Amino acid sequence: MNKLQLRKLLENYRTPFEEESLFISDFIALTHDDLAFSRQRVQGHFTASAWIVNRRRTHALMTHHRKLNRWLQLGGHADGNENLLEVAMKEAREESGLNSLRIVDVSIFDIDRHIIPANQKDPEHFHYDVRFLIEASIDEPLVISPESKDLAWVPYETVEDLVGNQPSILRMLEKTSKSQLAI
Repeated sequence: MNKLQLRKLLENYRTPFEEESLFISDFIALTHDDLAFSRQRVQGHFTASAWIVNRRRTHALMTHHRKLNRWLQLGGHADGNENLLEVAMKEAREESGLNSLRIVDVSIFDIDRHIIPANQKDPEHFHYDVRFLIEASIDEPLVISPESKDLAWVPYETVEDLVGNQPSILRMLEKTSKSQLAI
């Protein structure tokens, strides 16, 4: 995948969720920026995430992010790589230690634009996060990376208790709770 292929995926992306629909055009516009896949674009840049679920669609793999101190899906910065599916898989492997990761679909699963607070190194900026649906074995041992405080397979029915009011995570949960993609 390159930025032209990503742009095409975004142009064809359809969602029943209004909050996603509102910023699809912003994602498409960002694909025209030469720095879109780099942290050098300080106002905001692409990131990629993996919404990792077990085959039976009963659990999601969540990480307790060390810097943000929140439970999130696994993912990270593109760091110049235009292939966001590749970025999502790389981040998923690095942050979980899982070898059983399998791409469910090469299409975009979800998109979200969110603010990252300023820290000692970076000013406040946007992440334009492109998410992909990934499956993994719930029985494989997990390896917690230095970026995480914890890592856990969370039953769908307790995800909301863990993440609180994080609309994009609840939206991904709703998408997988209603789907029967692998059963």
